[in-house]
Amino acid sequence: MFLRELKEPLLRLKGAGPALAAKLARLGISTVAGLLCHYPRDWEDRSRHLPLKDWSKGRVCTEVQVLAHDWFGFGRMRTLKIYVEDESARACLLCFNRPFLEKQLQTGTRCRLYGHFHYKYGDIQSSAFEVEPINDSTGGFAEGGFGGGRILPVYPLTLGLSQGALRKLMHRALQHYAPALEDELPESIIRRDALPRKSHAIRAIHFPASHEELETARKALIYEELFYLEVMIGKRSMQRKSGITHEQRLEGNEQRAISSLQRRLVERLPFELTPGQESAVGEINRDVAGPFPMARLLQGDVGSGKTLVSFMAALKALEGGGQTALMAPTELLARQHAENAARLLEPLGVRIAFLTGNLKASGRAHLLKALVAGEIDMVAGTHALFSRDVEYRNLRLVVVDEQHRFGVLQRQAIMAKSVTSSPDLLMMSSTPIPRSLALTVFGDLDVSEIQDMPPGRKPVKTHLARETNEQKVYDFVQRELAAGHQAYFVYPLIDGGDENDLKDAVSMAERLAKEVFPEFPLALLHSKVDEEEKRRIMDDFRKGDIKILAATSVVEVGVDVPNATCMVVEHAERFGLSALHQLRGRVGRGQAQSYCFLVYADNLTDIGKTRLKVMLENSNGFIIAEEDLKLRGPGQIAGLAQSGYLTLGLSDPIRDAAELARARADAFAMLETDPDLALAENRRIAEVLQRAPPFGEVGN
Repeated sequence: MFLRELKEPLLRLKGAGPALAAKLARLGISTVAGLLCHYPRDWEDRSRHLPLKDWSKGRVCTEVQVLAHDWFGFGRMRTLKIYVEDESARACLLCFNRPFLEKQLQTGTRCRLYGHFHYKYGDIQSSAFEVEPINDSTGGFAEGGFGGGRILPVYPLTLGLSQGALRKLMHRALQHYAPALEDELPESIIRRDALPRKSHAIRAIHFPASHEELETARKALIYEELFYLEVMIGKRSMQRKSGITHEQRLEGNEQRAISSLQRRLVERLPFELTPGQESAVGEINRDVAGPFPMARLLQGDVGSGKTLVSFMAALKALEGGGQTALMAPTELLARQHAENAARLLEPLGVRIAFLTGNLKASGRAHLLKALVAGEIDMVAGTHALFSRDVEYRNLRLVVVDEQHRFGVLQRQAIMAKSVTSSPDLLMMSSTPIPRSLALTVFGDLDVSEIQDMPPGRKPVKTHLARETNEQKVYDFVQRELAAGHQAYFVYPLIDGGDENDLKDAVSMAERLAKEVFPEFPLALLHSKVDEEEKRRIMDDFRKGDIKILAATSVVEVGVDVPNATCMVVEHAERFGLSALHQLRGRVGRGQAQSYCFLVYADNLTDIGKTRLKVMLENSNGFIIAEEDLKLRGPGQIAGLAQSGYLTLGLSDPIRDAAELARARADAFAMLETDPDLALAENRRIAEVLQRAPPFGEVGN
C-alpha cells in the first residue's frame, strides 16, 4: 500500500480518542496518512550526554538522582521545587503547574533529565525540562515520549496537544502501518542512489536511530517529493508542446517580429519600448503563431510596462480574429486597465469593454449581447468575466493580471469560456517569482522577464522611521505637498477596535485632515467604500483635486498617479514584503524624485526587522522576491497556500535547489523517452499518480 492510501481514520489507532482526534483535526490531520505525513520541524538529540556542570554549552542531557523536595509561594502560586544531582553538579527543577512530579520523582529516584538550564539565585536551575524515571521499561513512549538516549522528533503542535502525546501516537502508527508501505520511486532510481525503502525512510524521519539515518531518510523523502512534482509538471508541459515539428518551431521563431497593428500602436507611443518589453512581445508573438496554445508567465517589477505588453498581445489576438479577456483581482485595477486600453487601443479601431459584478442590469445585458456577437474585441474585468451568463464569440487570449491573487479553479473557469479551442494564456505578476519557485510551481510555463524600467524613472528613496518620530515624516510630506505633489498614507486596518492599538485608516484620515494637513484636500479609500465612490475618489486624485489619499492596502495595485511622490506606510512591520514593494511602486511613476517612508513600532519582531531591512537595502523586485520566498515559503509567496495549488512536506525549493535540479532532470529525461509511463520500470510512477497522487492540481 502507498502511504497516501492509508485513509483509515485516526480513531482506529489505540489511544486516539475523540479529544485527541479533535486536536489533530486542527492541524488538518484526520487519517493515518495525514499523521505519518506530519513531519517533524526539528529533532532533539538526547543521545549525547551533557552533564549539569556544562549547562551553558547547550541542553543538559544526563542521569540524576532526586535529593529533596521543597515548595515556594502561597495559595494557587505554590510551586514545587525538586533538587537533583548528577556526577558533576547539583541543580533544582522549578515545577510550575506540575505538582504531580512530587509523587513521580520521590527522594532517591534515579531519572533521565533533559532541558535548558541557567544560573540564578546561587543555583543551576530550570523550568523547561523533561524528566523520566530510569526504571521505565517502555522506552519513554508510555510516559510522554522522553526517550532517553534517542533522537526525538519535535512536531508542529496546536493548543492542548503535547509532544509526548503526539510522539506516542506516531510511534503506534509506525508500528502498525510502516512495515507494509510500498516504494513509490522506480527501482532503478532506488538502486542508483542507494535510497532507503519507503517503509524504512518514513520510520527514520520520525524516530531515527542515528544522525546518519535521519539525513539519509530526509534526503530520500525530499527527492521523492520533488521528483513527483516535476513528473506532474513535465507531463503537463509535454502534453502542451507535443507534436510540434522542427519546421513549426522555425516558423514560430520567424513570427517574433511585431505585427502591423502592433507597430501602429508603438508609433503612437510618446516613448520607445524597453529591450525587455520588445523581447517579451517577440516571445508572445512566436507562441501565438505556434500550433499549440500559449502558456506564458510575464513577470517584471512594478512599473516595468507589463500592461503595455499585454495590450500588444491583445492586438496579435485581434489580428487572428479573436477576442481578449483581461482579468484583474480588483475593480479598481480592472477599471484602470479598461481606461488605459481605451486610450491606447480605441484609436486603432479596437472595441473595448469593462465588465464587473456591479454593472447595472441594462448595461450588462447590452454588453453580454455585444460580447457573444463579436462586437467587442477586448474586455477588462474582474471575476465577472467567467460568470455563468458570460459568453464569447471567439475568445483567443486570456490575460490574468496579478495572477497570484487567483486560484487554479478561477483561471480554469475563464479558460473554459472559449467555445472552439483552448485559448492562449498570459499570466502577469508584479511580484516577480524567484527562479527556484518558477521551476516548481510554474515549471510547465514559458517565462518572460522584463528586467529593465522605462527611461527617466528615478529610483524611489526609502526611509525607515520610528513611530515616535512620525512628526519628521509629516514635515517632509508637508513640503512635498506645498511643492504641488501628492501623497499616500496607508494603514493596516480600516477602522479601530484592534487589541494591539494599531492605527486605522478611518480615524487617521480624520486626524490628518483636521490636525496635520488641514490645508490640503484629503480622501479616504478602503474596501468598504462603494465602487462608484471609489471611482470618483480615484478620478479626483488623478486630476490632483485630492492631494492626500488615506487608505488601506486596497491601493496596492491599480493606482497610477505620476504626481504622487510620497508613500507613507504606517505599521510597516505588519505588511509582507510583497505588499510593501507594491505599495512603494505606487510612487516614482513620474519624473519627480519620490519617497517611501516605512513607519514602524518599537516592538519589532525579528521577521519585521528583516522585512524592513530588505526594503531599505533593495529596490529590485526580483531580489525582494527571493528574500520573500526565504521568509514565507513557496506556498504563500505564490498565492498557493489558500488554493490547494502546491503541498510540500519536507522539501524547500530554495534550500533543496540541488535536489530540485536533479529531480527535474530525472523526471524530464524519463518523460521524454516514456511520456505515457508505459515501460515496466516506470509503471510504478503511473500507479502512484493514479492511486495516491502526492499533490493536488499543480499549476494551470
